[in-house]
Amino acid sequence: MKVRFSSSSIAVFSFLICSFLVALTASPALARSIPKKNGLGSKGNENEKKADEECEGRWIHIRELPAQFNTELLSSCKSFPIFTDDFCPFLANHGLGPRTHNRSLSWYRTDSHYLEPFFHRRLNEYPCLTADHARANAIFVPYYTSLDALPYLYSPHLYNDSAQHGLNLHRFLVDDDNPQIWARRSGHDHFLVIARPAWDFSQDPASYPPSWGTSFLHLPAFLNLTVLTVESRPDPWQEHAIPHPTSFHPATLDRLESWIDRASRSPPPPPLPFPRGGGRGGGARIRAECENRTDVCQIVDCSDGACSHDPIRYMVPMLRSRFCLQPPGDTPHTRRSTFDAIIAGCIPVFFEEISARLQYRWHLPPDDYEKFSVFIPKEEVVFGGVHVADVLEGVSDKDVRRMRRKVLELAPRVMYRRHGSSAGLRSRKDAFDVAIDGVLRRIKLRSGSGEPLLFDDDKL
Repeated sequence: MKVRFSSSSIAVFSFLICSFLVALTASPALARSIPKKNGLGSKGNENEKKADEECEGRWIHIRELPAQFNTELLSSCKSFPIFTDDFCPFLANHGLGPRTHNRSLSWYRTDSHYLEPFFHRRLNEYPCLTADHARANAIFVPYYTSLDALPYLYSPHLYNDSAQHGLNLHRFLVDDDNPQIWARRSGHDHFLVIARPAWDFSQDPASYPPSWGTSFLHLPAFLNLTVLTVESRPDPWQEHAIPHPTSFHPATLDRLESWIDRASRSPPPPPLPFPRGGGRGGGARIRAECENRTDVCQIVDCSDGACSHDPIRYMVPMLRSRFCLQPPGDTPHTRRSTFDAIIAGCIPVFFEEISARLQYRWHLPPDDYEKFSVFIPKEEVVFGGVHVADVLEGVSDKDVRRMRRKVLELAPRVMYRRHGSSAGLRSRKDAFDVAIDGVLRRIKLRSGSGEPLLFDDDKL
């Protein structure tokens, strides 16, 4: 059977090919891998030399994984065994989700479960990628860990098999696919991203009956990985927490600065937004106080995931408030609304040291916490009769203005800008950039001894 193409079809096909080539050559990392044509002369050589100098000590190699470890997992988004939602719409825009409305420039209905494919997408435009693994200072494993774990976590027929999670990846990396890549440093130069708290992957494989979670982080070889997760455990040295993704993803510097200007406008006195759903670690006691002080406190109902895809629900109250209460909630010790509050210019109020000070040291310097947040020990609230509203009403207007300025200075470091953003915005480090800097620094410090770090590298 002969297939005939119309002239219009040929034109469309030609247009797509041209568009692909333009996009390909526009990528700095990929452009360097394309052979230079004769005639570029010394200027082309100078540019290439400059790029090599800028990337010295920063080269990253992305390991090629079979699709079963990443992109194939996305094809089952209609049947993810979590809640009852169809998660496919939130795959739009490479994991940022759909825009909040058609005219939205920077706001998306972002679901944190898709942090892994979004991080992968951002890394594909990282300017210091190399196809030569021997040249790389760090090696990224594009494994969608939390998506692959969903059946083990939520499907009853696989619950008892959760110790199997990650074994196929382990075999591929260590034994099947070019074993010398892993053997070069026994995996100490590899890193990956997990879009769930590390607690979900720290089950003792010998425990029976199995407790919640999988044993991924207990696999012996994976103890050498650097793991970026939205919440780390206090002790394991290989984990480091990175910010929960918010819904704000600007693509240009103008849009970021416009939002910062909007958030910097002085709000009136309270209410204090309290995100309902934070019942852990004294959260119920704090919520009860909020319910009894409706004159100064507003409860934002985020139960059952009501806020995760609807930023307007919580962002408006935060923009109107000076302080935002951050009891543990989304995960055992942290919550996404901490970063929503910072983007809104709302001073976070913490009740546990581990809530953020011991988690996000790369993004929120621990020595600066008193400059941008308020800490009220939960024990004083639950057992000591301390009233949250009284403590916050005692903060002077001068201190409020000072802390809000610091909060907004930190905002670009905790938001994830949109992929393909403008050069101007790329000059400002966002949550992704800060995380990559931290990974490279940590791997460099570990590469000499091949041993776990026995000191605090986060301040170096």
